[in-house]
Amino acid sequence: MAKFCVSFLLTVLLATFAAAQETVVFESGKGGAASYRIPAIVKLRSGKLLAFAEARRKGAGDFGDNDIVLKTSSDNGKTFSEQIVVVDNGTLQASNSAPVVDELDPRYPLGRIFLFYNTGDRTEREIREGKGTREVWYITSIDGGNTWSEAVNITSQVKRSDWRAYANTPGHAIQLAKGKYRGRIFVPVNYSKGEPQRDFTDYMAAGFYSDDHGKTFHIAGDIGIAGSNEATAAETSKGDILLNARNQRGDQKYRITARSSDGGKTWKDAGFEKNLPDPVCQGSLLHIKGKIFAFANNADQKDRNNLTLRISYDNGETWKKSFLVDGTSDPKGRDFTAYSDIVLLDSKTIGVLYEHDDYKQIVFKAVKWR
Repeated sequence: MAKFCVSFLLTVLLATFAAAQETVVFESGKGGAASYRIPAIVKLRSGKLLAFAEARRKGAGDFGDNDIVLKTSSDNGKTFSEQIVVVDNGTLQASNSAPVVDELDPRYPLGRIFLFYNTGDRTEREIREGKGTREVWYITSIDGGNTWSEAVNITSQVKRSDWRAYANTPGHAIQLAKGKYRGRIFVPVNYSKGEPQRDFTDYMAAGFYSDDHGKTFHIAGDIGIAGSNEATAAETSKGDILLNARNQRGDQKYRITARSSDGGKTWKDAGFEKNLPDPVCQGSLLHIKGKIFAFANNADQKDRNNLTLRISYDNGETWKKSFLVDGTSDPKGRDFTAYSDIVLLDSKTIGVLYEHDDYKQIVFKAVKWR
């Protein structure tokens, strides 16, 4: 562990550090919410950014009166609009925003935005015990997020009857742009099955997809590692899917990765990525171009801290460059950074939307990666 800490510090010191600007997007206690959690962000062809979060009205808990809200930016994240509510589930939970822009549907040449999300009527623990349920929905927008369609419930298509807890990826979903599965919308998920296990081995990462622009949906394969949770995905230069997940068991403080060459039906090379340390938290994966990928997470095996952006030049096989986006030394051991999502702003800049200062804010930073 000591060697790892020294190596990580050297990597950070040697890396080019270039966080251009920090903009507060959502702030606890404002906009009618006690807390904002779980950021997600996508970019439209026009350059407009759509930033989503959960507005937790009464408190910071995962379960409660939680709505999904949206702010937009037309200046690469320097400023954001007033927020609007896009999903309101009454006094119950709406959560796990997973937006993606369908750019390959000929009916919508300017793109059609899908926002996948979950609803729940009990806490996650209770649902793992077989009480209550989690459902899966989506809404769409064809005018840049200004207005949204009626919600569509797709639970019966993407969740098996014996699955209990269920959650979309926290962060953006993807659309495959090349190869046999071009046009496929793919959403990473996790579910629990059977009685709750103390080591969280009832959890499993998987996914669902649509090949007809949201008319029908199908369940993708499991990655095969018990305890895998909160997955994120990106398309490789070969048209494969690279999946990156949290290890809920916590027995190894590293990310879990897997690859699929058949659009998510089956997975191979699933295992722990020892170059991606993690404190048991969420992360975000992004394809930039060619074989170049970006990945953001809390690169710390103890605390939710040291949010780091990494760059791979070989389809995620290795991570040669890293940038410390945000980190601090906190004697109280608070979670200084936590969940994040990343978006490509231009050929040299990645936008990072992330939880900051012990969940008090969700902020946006533009990071020059080259």
